[in-house]
Amino acid sequence: MFNLRVYGILLTENKQVVVSDEFIRGGYYTKFPGGGLEFGEGTRDCLKREFKEEMNLEVEVGDHIYTTDYFQMSAFNPSHQIISIYYFAKALESFRVDFKSTPFDFQPHQIADPKGEAEVFRLIEWDDFNEELVTLPIDKIVARIVKERY
Repeated sequence: MFNLRVYGILLTENKQVVVSDEFIRGGYYTKFPGGGLEFGEGTRDCLKREFKEEMNLEVEVGDHIYTTDYFQMSAFNPSHQIISIYYFAKALESFRVDFKSTPFDFQPHQIADPKGEAEVFRLIEWDDFNEELVTLPIDKIVARIVKERY
């Protein structure tokens, strides 16, 4: 089974990278904002929807950065193959989320259920940003590409 994911690399006007710190089924992950493609949806529309759902933010989807070109098994379901598509994204309005300054800065109730999920957002300064600051293997490739090319 294929699982198609779409993610956005969003840089603020102050050249900070937006990342999502997530608690998923007992694990902690730092990743780029985005999520799963829904049936009948294009990849760019998916990314717009994900930013709206996760951050209450309207974005413009920019240039394509990378699409997974190798086999990557899902970290959450060994019967799924992950195919991820990455684009640059640009905020079309002011941010409404409360950015955290510390990784995984969750409230205790957000992570009380080991089978639950929680998400907070954080900004990483461009000069500090590197592949070691994201968790998932495909995100690491994209972080390296973005840092080398831009």
